[in-house]
Amino acid sequence: MALGHGLAQAAPALPPTPWQPVLYGGLLLVMLVGVVGAVLPALPGISLVLGAVIAWGVVAGFSSLKWALGVAIVTTVLSVSIDYLAGVLGAQRVGASSWGQIGAFVGMFLGLFGLLPLLPTGIPLLGLILGTVIGAFIGEFLHRRDLKLNARMIQSGKVGLAIVVGTLVGNILQGILALIAFVVFVATTWQSVWAML
Repeated sequence: MALGHGLAQAAPALPPTPWQPVLYGGLLLVMLVGVVGAVLPALPGISLVLGAVIAWGVVAGFSSLKWALGVAIVTTVLSVSIDYLAGVLGAQRVGASSWGQIGAFVGMFLGLFGLLPLLPTGIPLLGLILGTVIGAFIGEFLHRRDLKLNARMIQSGKVGLAIVVGTLVGNILQGILALIAFVVFVATTWQSVWAML
């Protein structure tokens, strides 16, 4: 037993395995998908960046990831907050009802998957934007029965536009945050991975 204990102590630390750089490259690709997905709602966003940072920490150790992990966590929290606030504040600013917001969500879903008969473009981003506007307009229009037709249409149009603009601004900000997390991760880990090659 003492002999086994002595061998365990004398064993040198294992060098990095050849698959770690390959894994690192794969995680970078996942992170880039996360950066794009932060801007395009059709894809998963900044959570992919955070997940990739954690995955690398599990494989290579968290001691060198303090900055990268901290930035990834902070940007993820900010991104979730922006995602919620951008659409809601944009909608509330023009007095949108919950009907308009629900209509925007339904329209976004239908437009994204090309289920709206008016959007046979096959372009998810275009369907997403137009679907959101149309959905918000219809939802708000159905809710504002107390207004005259002209005022009802103007209010519904304002709500549709405000929700889309708020969502687009929010998505751009989320993309910037995801890119920051990606850059910090690469800047703090690249040299150690390069040393493995």
